[in-house]
Amino acid sequence: MAFDFKKEYKEFYMPKGQPEIVSVPKANYVAVRGIGDPNEENGMYQKAIGILYAVAYTLKMSYKTDYKINGFFEYVVPPLEGFWWQENNDGINYSDKSSFHWISVIRLPDFISEKDLEWAKETATKKKKFDCSSAEFLTVEEGLCVQILHLGPFDDEPATIAVMDDYVKENGYTNDITVNRLHHEIYLSDARKIASEKWKTVIRHPIKRT
Repeated sequence: MAFDFKKEYKEFYMPKGQPEIVSVPKANYVAVRGIGDPNEENGMYQKAIGILYAVAYTLKMSYKTDYKINGFFEYVVPPLEGFWWQENNDGINYSDKSSFHWISVIRLPDFISEKDLEWAKETATKKKKFDCSSAEFLTVEEGLCVQILHLGPFDDEPATIAVMDDYVKENGYTNDITVNRLHHEIYLSDARKIASEKWKTVIRHPIKRT
C-alpha cells in the first residue's frame, strides 16, 4: 500500500475543530512563490498550482521511468498547502486579495533530493509543454504552532482564527508570525468539486511562550 502522509501524520493533517498546540518538524516541499489574487482566472496562483502538480506527479511516477530515485517507495501525493502574508500587515486582509504574497507547496518524501527535483522540473516542462522552472526545493521547520480545522469558505477564516487567538492567549502563548514564520494553510478538499461550505482547511500559526 502506498505511503499516505495524511494517514501516517494525522496530528499534522487531521486536526479537530478545536485549537491544539503541536511541534511541527522539518519538512521538504516543492514550492512556487508569487503575488496576487488566488481567485484570478489564469492568474499567477492558478499557474503555480499547475506547475506544482506537474512536478509532484512526475516525481511520484518516476519509478516507471529510466530515472531512479535512491530510496524511493510508492506514496500518495500530499495535499496542496500554502504560506500566506501581506506586506505591512500583521494579519490578513481578506478584502484585498490582490496584495497576497504566497508560497504554494506540496510536501515531498524525505528521499527526494534537490537533484531529483531538477530532473522532475525538466521532465515535466517537456511533457506538459509549459515552463516548470519556477518550482523550487524548500525546507521549512515550523516548530511550535497552534492549528485548527476550519470548515467553510476561506473568507470565513477570521472567525476561526479568533478562536485560535483566544486559545493561544489563555494557554500562555502569543502568536509569532514573522517574515520567517507564516500563516499556513493545508487544503484537504478539492474546491472545484464540492460546495464552499464543506471545504476543509487546516489553519496553522506559529506561536511562542509569553
